[in-house]
Amino acid sequence: MHLGVFVAVSASWFLFGGLFLFHKKPPKAPESKRDRVSLVGIVLQGIAYALVWSFRRPWSVALFPMPVPLQVALAAFTVGLAGASVWIVSAAVRTLGKQWAFAARLVEEHKLITEGPYGFVRNPIYTGMLGMLVATGLAVSHWVGLLAALVLFNIGTAIRVRSEEKLLRGAFGTEFEAYARRVPAVFPRLY
Repeated sequence: MHLGVFVAVSASWFLFGGLFLFHKKPPKAPESKRDRVSLVGIVLQGIAYALVWSFRRPWSVALFPMPVPLQVALAAFTVGLAGASVWIVSAAVRTLGKQWAFAARLVEEHKLITEGPYGFVRNPIYTGMLGMLVATGLAVSHWVGLLAALVLFNIGTAIRVRSEEKLLRGAFGTEFEAYARRVPAVFPRLY
């Protein structure tokens, strides 16, 4: 069972990575503004992913000792979370189109996107990234590695969210403020 979960999560990683590397890129839009502080967040998120993969536990060992039915339920949850994470990132990248970028930036004629997954959270790509981190941790990591990765990832995400939202507030003012009051940043109905 543990090997099956590992294979499913690994396959999700190939799809997840492919979304960023091989998605059809629209014509490049001229950049009007960029915030390089978001690069710090990107680095912290990357370190978090490295931690979750580095602090591995033996293949045949569950994250915590638990009865077999709970192991099966956790395995199903893990595979479902990985799949849902890939789906939300895919939907978000498609919805953003030419406005999507690794680091915080605005392009000429930038629009405030509030439809699709952006109607549920302001940063669905980060929601999907967090889901992949958790799924990976549940599939392969020691709980200490998963906990450390979650702390670093959340710090990196907070930096990126603040960086990007500073640009959006500057560009869209009250329109963005109303959107931010209505839609949470990363977790539906929470944050």
